[in-house]
Amino acid sequence: MGETIIFHIDVNSAFLSWEAVYRKQQLGEETDLRDIPSAVGGDISKRHGIILAKSVPAKKYDIRTGEPVVDALRKCPGLVLVPPNFEVYQKSSEAFLEILRKYSDKVEQYSIDEAFMDMTGTERLFGMPVEAATRIKDEIYHTLGFTVNVGISSNKLLAKMASDFRKPNLVHTLFPDEIEKKMWPLPVRDLFFVGKASEKKLQSLGIRTIGELAKADVNLLKTVLKKHGEVIWNFANGRDAAKLEAEPVDNKGYGNSTTLSFDVTDAQTAKSVLLSLTETVGIRLRRDHARIEVVSVTVRYNDFSENSHQMALKAATNITNEIYDVACKLFDELWDGNPIRLLGVSTSKATKQETGRQLSLFDNTDYEKLEKLDKAIDSIREKYGMDAIQRASVLNKKESGKTH
Repeated sequence: MGETIIFHIDVNSAFLSWEAVYRKQQLGEETDLRDIPSAVGGDISKRHGIILAKSVPAKKYDIRTGEPVVDALRKCPGLVLVPPNFEVYQKSSEAFLEILRKYSDKVEQYSIDEAFMDMTGTERLFGMPVEAATRIKDEIYHTLGFTVNVGISSNKLLAKMASDFRKPNLVHTLFPDEIEKKMWPLPVRDLFFVGKASEKKLQSLGIRTIGELAKADVNLLKTVLKKHGEVIWNFANGRDAAKLEAEPVDNKGYGNSTTLSFDVTDAQTAKSVLLSLTETVGIRLRRDHARIEVVSVTVRYNDFSENSHQMALKAATNITNEIYDVACKLFDELWDGNPIRLLGVSTSKATKQETGRQLSLFDNTDYEKLEKLDKAIDSIREKYGMDAIQRASVLNKKESGKTH
């Protein structure tokens, strides 16, 4: 087998692109949000919330992801602001991943709009790496209507760095022999895992480029930045030992997570994301005729610290509402109020055997009715799309949001 070939595929301006495609193709709107100053996020009627994604024309007004809607509207009073639709984004993400799996059986979903692929040894099937990447990129655009960047290298870190080069709709390589020319001249803040706090500490040491970090004394970096200093020093030198973790065909557990393109700072938004994640987990469980007995929730903060909790259920289930209620309870126990960068819902102890449910005098839940509801929702979505029907829990959240 030849050199390892890893692709990192990143959807360009994902939420904004997916929203634009949905509005044009499903709602028949003539205006393409990508062609005008526009953004996803916030409450349009109350002019609050934050910007989740913005169009390329909006960048000319210095509108930034994560900034308050009020500030964005002050910079660009004519900004077209649309509310987020996580169900549409999840459906778009699934369609995107489905295309990737046509080219490789080793696909790792990294977030809702990013994935890694192991393309080692596929040259005879799809051509040399750049040719194959271009083919994938073009198929996604012609089939789904949005663009992606593809980064190519021999490890995950360098592939991810490559996909962040000039955008949109481009393919870039960053192999080890290209690091000095393509990566080292970049500002140190462009290196994966270097946040604002790390950047300040590095600048205090006179380190301003990735190349200067790569050549720095690793012991000095460890003194100032502890273990993190050694990690980013290795990254600056193009070293990454992380293996691509493709989802096994026969799941022992079912899960989904997303690295958010903005910092979530309120429970309502976090729980909307959790519902979207739980929906996809529930759909996959029911599709495989499987049930799970343990639910876990993971929260990663913007400083890369991470917490997770899990809970064993009284009975195996594949009911979305039941899994979601547990996920929300775990989230409330977990969250310490700090800005959230990643949310994940995972399950374990999966079984395909029918297991009885212990009845309780204090539990009036009609589980049979909930199972029938899930099956009905699944069939409607299978026929008309994920956005064809919304759960009452989503609508209730939207209504409650209007009263605050």
